[in-house]
Amino acid sequence: QVQLVESGGGSVQAGGSLRLSCVVSGYTYSTYCLRWFRQAPGKEREWVAVVDSDGCVTEPLFVKGRFTISRDDIKNNLYLQMNSLKPEDTAMYYCAAHPKGDACPIILDEYKYWGQGTQVTVSS
Repeated sequence: QVQLVESGGGSVQAGGSLRLSCVVSGYTYSTYCLRWFRQAPGKEREWVAVVDSDGCVTEPLFVKGRFTISRDDIKNNLYLQMNSLKPEDTAMYYCAAHPKGDACPIILDEYKYWGQGTQVTVSS
């Protein structure tokens, strides 16, 4: 049984930082693709960072330079360091896993394993 559990969310002022964590269990962690998504009220879920099984990372332009994804394959942890937070970053943040670690799917529906989410609120 694959399980993902996020933590680290909270409330911060604009310009602040948060570090999200995702503990992963139930499979060969190092071979999986890991992605962070977020969903704001009334909006579609969108991805904010991805790391493949080789450690290659990608972030979309709207978070590039502010968000950093990393993985610890010894502790089976996934992280998202978020700096220079903006009110528009307010959302529920989710980690997700896919077994195709060397070719991370882009389509949200292809991710079968999700955490329960952690709320991030950024005030102006």
